[in-house]
Amino acid sequence: ITVVTWNVGTAMPPNDVTSLLHLNTGETNDVDMIAIGLQEVNSKINKRLKDALFTDQWSELFMDVLSPFHFILVSTVRMQGVILLVFAKYYHLPFLQDIQTDCTRTGLGGYWGNKGGVSIRLSIFGHMVCFLNCHLPAHLEKAEQRKEDFATILHMQQFEGPVANGILDHDLVFWFGDLNFRIESLDICFVKYAIDSNVLSQLWEKDQLNIAKSTWPVLRGFQEGPLNFPPTFKFDVGTNKYDSSAKKRKPAWTDRILWKIKPPSKGWGAGGHRPSQGVLSVSQLCYCSHMEYTISDHKPVAAIFAVQFASKVDKPQVEIYVADEWSRPEQAVVRYKMAVGFHRSSWDWIGLYRVGFRHPKDYVSYVWARSDDGERCLEKQLCAQVMFSEEALPKGNGEYILGYYSNTSSSIAGVTEPFQISLPRSEEGSSSTDSSGSSSEEDDSTLVLLAPKSRSPSPGKMKRHRSRSPSLAKFQDLILRPSSRDRGTSRSPSPQSRRSLPRNIPTIHLPQEELGRHGVKGKELGQAAESLEGSSFYQTVQEQGGLRCVSADSPLARADPWNLGLLPALRLEMIDQALGRRQESTDQGYYPCRKMSPTSPPGCGTSPKEGRNP
Repeated sequence: ITVVTWNVGTAMPPNDVTSLLHLNTGETNDVDMIAIGLQEVNSKINKRLKDALFTDQWSELFMDVLSPFHFILVSTVRMQGVILLVFAKYYHLPFLQDIQTDCTRTGLGGYWGNKGGVSIRLSIFGHMVCFLNCHLPAHLEKAEQRKEDFATILHMQQFEGPVANGILDHDLVFWFGDLNFRIESLDICFVKYAIDSNVLSQLWEKDQLNIAKSTWPVLRGFQEGPLNFPPTFKFDVGTNKYDSSAKKRKPAWTDRILWKIKPPSKGWGAGGHRPSQGVLSVSQLCYCSHMEYTISDHKPVAAIFAVQFASKVDKPQVEIYVADEWSRPEQAVVRYKMAVGFHRSSWDWIGLYRVGFRHPKDYVSYVWARSDDGERCLEKQLCAQVMFSEEALPKGNGEYILGYYSNTSSSIAGVTEPFQISLPRSEEGSSSTDSSGSSSEEDDSTLVLLAPKSRSPSPGKMKRHRSRSPSLAKFQDLILRPSSRDRGTSRSPSPQSRRSLPRNIPTIHLPQEELGRHGVKGKELGQAAESLEGSSFYQTVQEQGGLRCVSADSPLARADPWNLGLLPALRLEMIDQALGRRQESTDQGYYPCRKMSPTSPPGCGTSPKEGRNP
């Protein structure tokens, strides 16, 4: 298990975090889970509003970096600027159950979340583990306040279920974050001398957290590796130099990673079962800072742990059986078998994932696990069966994984080994595949898709909200304004509703120089009008000099609202032309033509004065 903590100081994410996560090394192959705790992520009002709709940039970065290494986002929780993410290899997902999150605010007396703690707890192979990311009060003299806030977090955070209701009730607790403990007594000159001389051990005994571990009852049992790396706070941003500002903060090990193993209980536990005694052991393999990251006044800290369980649950709750390859749509049959005691739900579904997917709802397609005889299969331990429709299958070649998502536990209860899909690619199928691929990329950009209480895996609820309006030609000074005459018409963009609309289409008023800029010349327009007269594939434009016929291939015709699918409720005019025609109608007693259709009469621009509306 790799644990990372970093106070990012409201900075934007760096381009590369592979060294921070110890990727591209031999260690990565052995790492099964990664927990990342961030503090001081930008939480200004405008940024929080955006992050409330879409996943924050830091989470996106870590998912992008870790997914090629087959790490899947198991769970995430955020409290203003404090974020916690837990990743695991995809084949461990069925053994990560009972996932819950919690958060506790301690800033401003418990009303503000700039300080406090966020946690993710889960059962790993049948053992309860809790990850706790904290940001405690700053400054040297606030040591007692830090103790009180930590005690408050431990007291306030409670989880549901028959076991491990409190944080310290878990078999294993990882506590990390910007804990803000400082170095007492020693002046800044001696601290910097010890750092430069690499005699860090002379600073350990004055470290507030080391002192507190032996004096505070709330910290009894917490362990930490030796601090063989320089203090991680405070640096000038963009450098590896300690604070050179007027405040000249004393360097300190504010960013820490600790762990605690639950002591074995005595006697018999609930239900007559002997408690787990010596069920796990923890060894710290690495504990270091990363000086190469300079975007913050803190340096990130990482630790790698080897956790050994005396026993583990190694049979998934749902076993999925599938062919080694799908080369025809009729082969897309999925058979699955549920274990005794599995809590089946009618909201369970089976997702089809590309190898390298980022989180449980980053699927290509899905099918509801609603077999007609599902209950009988569960009771008699028989295999149920579902089938993916041909439309839901990706076209082309690729490696995929099937996962059974349990709505009851909000987690994946069973996965398959990677298998091949080789379906013929057609033009229509290719575009469908591309769109489904883009959907899966958009799905992970919202927080909705990460919400554990979301029942439906429908991608329609998880995409970014995008405008369906067609792209307009980039004419300068183009304005869109509603026509009062056309208010109340249908807003449906469907072809059926457009066919039923009256043919009085809005006018596009363009100056002569604008037409010339787009290569539309009078002679060409005249020739186009003669060759296409009587055809529906040309448009007329009312100008001061009369009607002009425009080829459907010209930029002007492509800007026609009829071709674009715009509704008659929109009027497209140039600002200067609109103002000029309004003045002209006042002086001459005419108002501009409202029609733009091949069937418009040539004299529509010369309406009599008495026909004007006041």
